[in-house]
Amino acid sequence: MLRKLVGAKLKKTRLKRDLTIQELATASRVSANMISRIERGLTTPSVEILMRLATAFGLSIGYFVEEAEKGADVVLTRKGEGRPVFFFVDKHQIVDLTQGVRDPGFSVFIDTLEKGCDSGAGGMVQSGEEFAYVLEGQLEFVIADEVFLLGAGDSIAFKAAQPHRWVNRHDDRTVVLWVVSPAPHLK
Repeated sequence: MLRKLVGAKLKKTRLKRDLTIQELATASRVSANMISRIERGLTTPSVEILMRLATAFGLSIGYFVEEAEKGADVVLTRKGEGRPVFFFVDKHQIVDLTQGVRDPGFSVFIDTLEKGCDSGAGGMVQSGEEFAYVLEGQLEFVIADEVFLLGAGDSIAFKAAQPHRWVNRHDDRTVVLWVVSPAPHLK
């Protein structure tokens, strides 16, 4: 299990920094073959190799193994038990349904939006992908200047690097299920 966690964390960190395996190999003085084997969970790296990789990223060696001590492989969230993440308490409430998953590649949220609530005038831009499924109500999305009106049962998936924004166009609240990848770091 540890080798898979270390491998996944290494790959995630390398990709987040937009490095190829060969570029990381050059920077860390660890062979590209070894990096590939570690990322695929085929081998457990020695302490020396972990130190070289951590140094190439400007991190401590503990960064690669810290997730093994916290989090779970399975997280069950019962109705009403998601962790609240509030932005505008009276207009916009987000509940995290994946809190506690070890080193997640995605997060799932339930977003409750009161009438007229919106994401702001400017377009948001993030890395990764987003998926929204309207559970109830109506939501207008603007993605790269294209307008999409979603009703209950409709969904939309998009690359989050495109400028995007949304507004609740329903006469009442709208509830949306979001899947966001990579998982945002929420404290």
